[in-house]
Order: sequence, then C-alpha cells, then structure tokens
Amino acid sequence: MSNQDDGESRVKGKVKWFDPVKGFGFVVADAGGPDILLHANVLRNFGQSSIADAARITIAIQRTERGVQAVEVLQIDPPEGAAEMPLADFADMDPEEIRSAPLVPARVKWFDKAKGFGFANVFAQPEDVFLHIEVLRRSGLSDLQPGEALALRIVNGKRGLMATEVGAWESALKSS
Repeated sequence: MSNQDDGESRVKGKVKWFDPVKGFGFVVADAGGPDILLHANVLRNFGQSSIADAARITIAIQRTERGVQAVEVLQIDPPEGAAEMPLADFADMDPEEIRSAPLVPARVKWFDKAKGFGFANVFAQPEDVFLHIEVLRRSGLSDLQPGEALALRIVNGKRGLMATEVGAWESALKSS
C-alpha cells in the first residue's frame, strides 16, 4: 500500500467477489488487512459494469467510518491463468492475427450470463459481434449490460464476427 497526499492510498489486490445486481463487491489487498468495498459506481467510472472474481486490481482507497472503500480503479488484469487454455473457437487461428486485430468501440446489444454469450454492435457496421463468456472472463469481466460501451478486438471466426478481447471503451479510443 502506498500513501498519496490526498489521504488516499494505492492498493494492489484480488477481487474476492463482485455482484453487479447488488452493485458492489470486495477486494482483498495483497498486503492483507480488512476487505475493501468496491462499489459499482467506482467500477463504472473505470468504464466497466462488472469484474471477474479473482481478477487482479489496482485501486485507490480511502478509510471511512464504515470501513475501507475503493474510490478509483486504476488497473484491472484478468484472473491468473485465465488465458492459458485456448478457446476452441480460436484454436485454428493464427495467434498473431488475433493479437493484431485493432480495438474498436462497440455497444452491448444483449448478453445472457446464464447462456454464456451475447452480441454487440460496432458503430456503422450491420453485423453483430458474438461475445462468449470465456472471452469476458479472460478480459477480467463477469457480465455485460445492454447498451454498455466496450472496446472489442474482433476477428472473423467460426461464428462470424467474434470478440477475442473485451475492454473499457476508452481503450479503443486510445488505440485509434
């Protein structure tokens, strides 16, 4: 934990759990200590509506009368080991082709966590982009909401256009 001049501290840790329906979850700091409240609004300010359990996270925290709370998300990394097993949908594809696909801004059309998939739309493109739950998990997310702004790395795969990576909307704007 590092201290900053404004009474906030920077902490690295792991997401214990996060429930987008309840609107909050908790982070366990690498250095130990009490669980840290992560509110959905703080996560939304980072550009995400969910985060995968066990995702690595760097946050600015503040101690309050009600306990320790995250006040800003600085970085999110997928859970350890999430990207080790290739997805069957991408097994026959050149990994360099997948990595070199640009990040493009998109919006969620719908996503059903129970079914494990959904679709998004890229601005000015008529085709839907398939979103698989495993791609979300590997990107550090657990769920998506209709209308949510995203950055997608897209390839033409077995199911048509498919997202290989999902990130915050701002990351697509930075890479263009």
